[in-house]
Amino acid sequence: MDPRPIGVFDSGVGGLTVARALMDYLPSESILYYGDTARGPYGPRSREDVLAITAEIADTLVAEGVKMIVVACNSASSAGVDHIRDTHPDVPLIEVWWPTARAAVHATRNGNIGVIGTQLTIDSRMYEWALRSTQENVHIFSQACPLFVEFVERGEVTGPRIVALAEEYLEPLKARDIDTLILGCTHYPLLRAVVQTVMGRDVVLIESDQEIAIEVFAELKSRDAFRPSEAAPKHRFLASGDPEAFRELGARFLGPEMAGVEGHPVGGGWVESKPFPAKRKGA
Repeated sequence: MDPRPIGVFDSGVGGLTVARALMDYLPSESILYYGDTARGPYGPRSREDVLAITAEIADTLVAEGVKMIVVACNSASSAGVDHIRDTHPDVPLIEVWWPTARAAVHATRNGNIGVIGTQLTIDSRMYEWALRSTQENVHIFSQACPLFVEFVERGEVTGPRIVALAEEYLEPLKARDIDTLILGCTHYPLLRAVVQTVMGRDVVLIESDQEIAIEVFAELKSRDAFRPSEAAPKHRFLASGDPEAFRELGARFLGPEMAGVEGHPVGGGWVESKPFPAKRKGA
C-alpha cells in the first residue's frame, strides 16, 4: 500500500479529463495535478522547449512526494519523456501512446484509423509508430487540429465557431472512411460532442483519458501501491498561471473536486499556499 498521491501534468486544463477518469476508476487515490497554463499550449513550441518544461514539472511533482507521474499531455509525450525516467528512475511514468493505440486497434472494424492532435503530436508520428508496432493490418490517417486547444482553454467547447472549425479539420478524415478516431490530445475529450457530431455516430472515438486510467490501475496493482481506502482522498491542483482563472475554468470540467488551486509560477516559488475558496452562489 502507498498513501502518496498520483502526479498528473498537462499544459493546461485538458489533463483534467485524465484526472477525472482517475477519480472515477480509482476513487480512493489522491491526485496532485499541475496545469502549466503560463506556458501552454505546448503544440506550437519546439521539442527542446517542451523537454525543458517537462523536466522542471517532473522535478516539482517528485519534490511534492508523488508515487507516480502521469503525462496527461500528448505534446509532452511527443517531445519525449525518457529524460524523466532517467532522472527519476524509481518513479513509475505513464504516458498516452500504448494504451490508446491498443484500444484503437481493438475497436476498428475496417482497419482505417484516424488520429487528431496538436502540430507537435502529429509531426512526431508517435501514434503512427505505436499503431504500426501492434503489427495489425491498419491504415493510419493523421490530422493536426492546432486551434482546438485554444478553444478549450478559454472554455469555448460549443457553438458555431468550434463546429465550423471541426468540420474544416475533420473533412479529410471523413473522406478516408475511418471508423475509429484517436483523440490524440487530452483537451479533445472536452470536444467529444462536436467531434462525434461532425464525424458521425458510427465512428468510434478513442479517448486517452479512460485508457490512461486503466493503465494506472494496472500499474498500481502490479506494484501493490494502492492507497489505503480508510480515509477520503485529498486532491491538490497547481497552476503556473493565474490560479483563480484555472479554478473557474477547471471547475466547469472537473466538478466539485476543483475546490481550490495553488499558484506555482514558472521557475518555482509559491504565490498562494492556501487553496482559493470556491465562490458562493451569487458572488
